[in-house]
Amino acid sequence: MDIGSIFLILGLIVIVGLFISRPLLERTAPLANQGDHQYSSLLAERDRLLNALQELDFDYTLGKIPEADYPGQRTSLLTRGADILRQLDAFGVETDEVEAEARLEAVIAARHADIASNGGPGRIHRTSPDDDLEALIASRRRMRSEKSRGFCPQCGRPVGASDRFCPNCGATLA
Repeated sequence: MDIGSIFLILGLIVIVGLFISRPLLERTAPLANQGDHQYSSLLAERDRLLNALQELDFDYTLGKIPEADYPGQRTSLLTRGADILRQLDAFGVETDEVEAEARLEAVIAARHADIASNGGPGRIHRTSPDDDLEALIASRRRMRSEKSRGFCPQCGRPVGASDRFCPNCGATLA
């Protein structure tokens, strides 16, 4: 074995060793504190209660839950949900309310500008991919209604304004 190949193998071993030990040498992020864990569990409980409440209402609508049991179960879920929401409010989540209000104001301003550019609140213009298709269908219906003259006295099928004979039975049209 040549000395160059030995150095190459040793170099590869060092590089692989450094790559494998990199997670051990890097600084790790601080673990979540107890407050973050409690807040996260409160959010999970809130979501679970909301899902349970939706399922209860759905089951009641389908008739799977008797009328006598429904109010009690719903009240207990709502009470528990209200407690969870109070705990979340008391937890004092540091949300950036100013940023949220600014985003809300921007959306409201954009909505007002859209209404003003479309000629008032009654004429809000919504563009969708189906608008062209709807316009094409409306024009086709208008053309068919303009071309329609009535019905054939012989067979009762619709005939066009330019038809001299019924396209179905061939009867002469007056």
